[in-house]
Amino acid sequence: MADQPTAQRTYSFLRFAIALQTLTIFCQAVSAGLLLTVSYGHTLHGIGARVMYGAAMLYVLAAVLAWKPGGGSPRSIWHATGFLVLASVQVVLGIAHVPSVHVPLGVLMFGLSVLALARQWSPARGLAPRGPGA
Repeated sequence: MADQPTAQRTYSFLRFAIALQTLTIFCQAVSAGLLLTVSYGHTLHGIGARVMYGAAMLYVLAAVLAWKPGGGSPRSIWHATGFLVLASVQVVLGIAHVPSVHVPLGVLMFGLSVLALARQWSPARGLAPRGPGA
């Protein structure tokens, strides 16, 4: 098991990566709306896709670091890898202009990312901030 400060840092990095991924997926939903309303929406959505894909790769890196040097569970690696696969499918569907699958998959990815973020902050992990009376 890794020492406590190392575990705290790696879990903080994992939380940051999941939060970043969740934020970028949300921004993709916003830019998809802009895609329908403004001329520069396509450009924003394309840039956002690259940033979201990078955030998914960062999540995989953070999960590996939380597992091996951080002493955590390898389960996060499977979750992160699953997100990277979904992001890859999402990019392919976007390039192929298949909105009938692209849009619902984006909604699913956002929901799963929020769930992953909530799980990282759950008190059961023992690393969540404690409020008054906890």
